[in-house]
Amino acid sequence: MKFDRLGVFEYSHEDGTSAALMEDDVPVEVKELRAGRLMEIQRDISLQHNESRIGSILKVLIDRKEGANFYGRTEYDSPEVDNEVIINAETDFVRVGDFAMIQITDATEYDLYGKVINSL
Repeated sequence: MKFDRLGVFEYSHEDGTSAALMEDDVPVEVKELRAGRLMEIQRDISLQHNESRIGSILKVLIDRKEGANFYGRTEYDSPEVDNEVIINAETDFVRVGDFAMIQITDATEYDLYGKVINSL
């Protein structure tokens, strides 16, 4: 099974739950190692998934402009935790708050890069 998106958190007791009363017998170092291993595996899966989107055209909501880039997200992505779509503001113009059709031209593990096909 491969997950498109995966977040990993080390276990910690949550006040007010039954588990908070149980002994935590897994050392912190082991938790960190396990979480790190999972995220290493997921980085490769995420890169493969993002690279498979190169050439596709996606509907993107433009969230902000920073420096020489616009940043947006697809309908599949949540703000601040999922992929961003990065658009070069020196070659393309979109308005913050608008949707645009973006052709994906490149990808990294956690971001997509694209060019504007048209604004909606």
